[in-house]
Amino acid sequence: MKKIRTRFAPSPTGYLHIGGARTALFNWLFTRHEAGEFILRIEDTDQERSTEESTKAILDAMEWLGLNWDEGPYFQAERVDLHRDLVQKLIKEGKAYYCTCTPEVLEEKRKKAMAAGKKPKYDGTCREKNLGKTAGSVVRFRGAQTGATVVEDLVKGNISFNNEELDDLIIERADGYPTYNFAVVVDDALMNITHVIRGDDHVNNTPRQILLYEALGFDVPKFAHVPMILGADKARLSKRHGATSVMAYKEMGYLPEALVNYLVRLGWAHGDQEIFSLSELVEVFSLGAVGKSPAVFNPEKLLWLNAHYIRETKPEKLCEEMKNFWPAIVAGADADLTKKVIADLQTRSRTLVEMAASADFYFAENLQYEPEAAQKFLQPEAAAHLKEIAARIPAWGNFTKEGIEEFLKSYAHEKEIKLKVIAQPLRVALTGKTVSPGIDEVMVTLGKDIVIKRIHAAADWIAANN
Repeated sequence: MKKIRTRFAPSPTGYLHIGGARTALFNWLFTRHEAGEFILRIEDTDQERSTEESTKAILDAMEWLGLNWDEGPYFQAERVDLHRDLVQKLIKEGKAYYCTCTPEVLEEKRKKAMAAGKKPKYDGTCREKNLGKTAGSVVRFRGAQTGATVVEDLVKGNISFNNEELDDLIIERADGYPTYNFAVVVDDALMNITHVIRGDDHVNNTPRQILLYEALGFDVPKFAHVPMILGADKARLSKRHGATSVMAYKEMGYLPEALVNYLVRLGWAHGDQEIFSLSELVEVFSLGAVGKSPAVFNPEKLLWLNAHYIRETKPEKLCEEMKNFWPAIVAGADADLTKKVIADLQTRSRTLVEMAASADFYFAENLQYEPEAAQKFLQPEAAAHLKEIAARIPAWGNFTKEGIEEFLKSYAHEKEIKLKVIAQPLRVALTGKTVSPGIDEVMVTLGKDIVIKRIHAAADWIAANN
């Protein structure tokens, strides 16, 4: 049996967007499941819009998602001579011809056809003229004018196209560069691609490409067109629905595992299971489980998944992921403290950005109190309790979460006060906020010395401001 070979072939005219990333993921999973080979090809023949910056952004996004490739990246622009040679082959065999119709003439023909209620396709003006190459001329493929071309789609089923509705498409532009439809056929054929898995916005290109495969004498690969991704309003996903760039999600503090898990569920299912590891996905993925209907992007579902992966990730790994999110002061912080901070926060953080924002008080040299928190809880009646708690800390033998919880309860019982009378002033004294991880967790993480220092600082603040 022929080895499975798939490819992902983005154009470097911008970032890797969500739809492209899902296409890459489906290709990668199918290939890994079939023990095949996954090829990365950069389709950069659009010389005006292709940039090295975009190429790097695409490669960075692929690597961040963990979608490694077996060959490439190949660059389509470096293969133009191959494309030109095969254009000439078709011309010599009478399967392609030069066309000198100007853009203005073509636009006029298009308008007339539409006014007459006809499909605005090329009318074949130059088809039988046997013209040679001239300045401004293009090369057109001599398409079939009768019969039908059937696309045997692994997702959508068979789709039939009448050949008379397919015009003689341009395969080489006036600047000597191949068009997308021609270059992609040549490259896929010469790279022995067995399965072309791509978005269903390419469905109408496929019959034209099949005819090109046949004209060039190449085997036709199998096709699978996956449904598009829509926003909540059922319009095609775009910037107005939120971030569409893969790396924007990295910058917003999402984990790659969460984004991969979310993307695969956009249009694919395995029973009712929602959460998958990458190894599980490789084991169970199949094109037969890809749906025919468009998928709707739900940011809240992605956020829920990200929170799950943050909770489940080991603090040591989160330390690495967090490096670009911590404030500068954390760079010099004790590594053990950083791990303890992550352990405190990971069960209540939905993104790494949230975690970093929640962690600022742990590393502060001079704690800043939220004005409303200080006004409400750092009052004279709290000062005596804070001072007494600080005085007792050095003698605490069991400075653990459980030990601190027991001590605070005992202190409240001894003073005949409710626990909240000391808990919130203590929280504000240690964190500057009214919302934080459990006060016992915070105290263990900060350690006795810092806890004592911050309690005294709060008592001093109360004295100075009341």
